Parts: sequence; structure tokens; C-alpha cells
Amino acid sequence: MSIKANTLRPRFWESVHLNDMNDAEWEALCDGCGRCCLQKLEDEDTGAVHTTDVACVLLDTSNCRCTHYAKRQSLVPDCLNVRPLDDDKLRWLPKSCAYRRLSEGRALADWHPLVSDDVNSVHAAGIGMAGRCISETLIPLHELPQRLVEWGDE
Repeated sequence: MSIKANTLRPRFWESVHLNDMNDAEWEALCDGCGRCCLQKLEDEDTGAVHTTDVACVLLDTSNCRCTHYAKRQSLVPDCLNVRPLDDDKLRWLPKSCAYRRLSEGRALADWHPLVSDDVNSVHAAGIGMAGRCISETLIPLHELPQRLVEWGDE
């Protein structure tokens, strides 16, 4: 997705509340890491969310971009729409996620493309999932518990 610079207020993430961001600002917050597109499992006893290295069928695992972003929620009904953001949705987002960081009162990371001015910085920092995950089309559902991962860089 291409964001026109003239629709973004300068360093908006430092002064504009998430709920008050325009659509372009909201979309620009996504760092393109692909972590929200990884399959997650919830522990029924504790409610803890565990991440796998298995990506949604729509995620291009080579560049961490959704292949059908505009239609993702009709194509994948359980795709998490984080806007509006609430506490339940937050727990499904990685700790590195800009939406979660800002919601928790933390600043964007230095590797975030809005800070670094480099769209590839998320991958250079080892946060992006490009080349680090596999499509769900290649993994049977019953194998998801064996695919749990902790990236250790959040």
C-alpha cells in the first residue's frame, strides 16, 4: 500500500492519539513486519497467546505484505481488524507492534520505518518475518502446536 506523504502530519505518532489518526496515519503505523499475520494459539487455561511461524494464506512470506489487503477480511473471516483497537485485540499483537507500543505509552522503535525513514529497516533489525515463516497452505492444522516460536527480539 502506498501512503501519500501529504496526508501524514509530521511525527504524528508523537502527538496524535491512535483514535484520532486519519486513515493514512493509521496505515503508516504498520511497520510491515508480518507478525500479526502469523497463526496464534490461545492457551485455554491461562488465556496466554502463543505465536507460530505459520503465516496466513494471504501473506506473501517473501516480503511480509498481504496479497489481498483490501479484501483480507472477506477472504479470511478471522483476520484481526485492529481498528478500533481495544484490550482484547492488543493481546493478539506482538510487543514490537507500533499500535501496541503507542497504546501502551511506548515510543516507536528506532527500526520503525517512520523513525528510520527506511521501509526495509524492520527486516534489517530482524523484526520482519520475511523468509522466517511458512504459509499455512504447507502445514496441516494439527501441526500448529509444534510450530510455536519465541522470537526473543520484542
